Amino acid sequence: MTELQRYLAEEVAEDHADGIITRREAVRRLGLLGVSAGAIGGLLGAAASDAVAKRSDQRKHGGEEGERDGERKGERGRRARANAGDWAPVATQAVTFAGPRGQLMAAWAPATGKPRGAVLVIHENRGLNDHIRNVAGRFAASGYSALALDLLSQEGGTASFADEAAVGAALAAAPPERFDADMKAAVTELSKRAPEKNIAAIGFCFGGGMVWRLLAAGERRLDAAAPFYGPFPVGGDLRHAQAAVLGVYAGLDDRVNATRDGARAALEAADLKYRIVTFTEAGHAFFNDSGARFNAPAAEEAWHRVLSWFGKHAD
Repeated sequence: MTELQRYLAEEVAEDHADGIITRREAVRRLGLLGVSAGAIGGLLGAAASDAVAKRSDQRKHGGEEGERDGERKGERGRRARANAGDWAPVATQAVTFAGPRGQLMAAWAPATGKPRGAVLVIHENRGLNDHIRNVAGRFAASGYSALALDLLSQEGGTASFADEAAVGAALAAAPPERFDADMKAAVTELSKRAPEKNIAAIGFCFGGGMVWRLLAAGERRLDAAAPFYGPFPVGGDLRHAQAAVLGVYAGLDDRVNATRDGARAALEAADLKYRIVTFTEAGHAFFNDSGARFNAPAAEEAWHRVLSWFGKHAD
């Protein structure tokens, strides 16, 4: 099992442990990912044990107020909602453009009002869905032209799959190097659609890991990046990147947080401008307002921080 396949499999196990999907559905999804019957039991058992330990620790210590850097999420969250226009997105349009192995598919949203910069949006393990299209639309409403890439373009696009489980399995089956090349092609396309604009990238969960990969792959055209609770690749080297990086993590997301120190060390070694923000009361996928783990105050504050970071480094 590759590093990426393991991450996706652990995501399924964690969803089951948190009660988001049934055991039967977890077994089905893990089977689609190619996990053996013998390994499935161990994976689900480990996730269940971790969930019990996490709940016990929360009862023992209680929740911390606000973020790790001490700012209160309520006040900044209210400002974030105002700055983001109540998160109202503009409509996106389906587009295609040339990639290294054929046509790539994406959702495109040109900036409204005074254009600021451009943003590449990378989806979760659920593919290019309405939530990610809305994220692109929110950036456009805030002045950033946005291109949300479908990493399953070669398979016919996210919409060609029967359900989220099939999407996850297809992402796991594809070589990660293909994603690197497709994301670089998307940066090229974004530079054509928003000429002479600085370019940023953002990704969530699986997509956060993809943004880390894009930086490690030496993509120097990015001026800023904001990977959200995405796993940092083992041995990732950022010394050929030049983006200012805002790493966003969730305090209750122990599985991804285990890679946070590696990300910080790589950022330090590369001498990149960066900031790591951890929302102590939020869990994995807290930004997804269509998911079970959505945390509105943390999501609003994170949105404000991203707009502020991109405003400094990608305007």
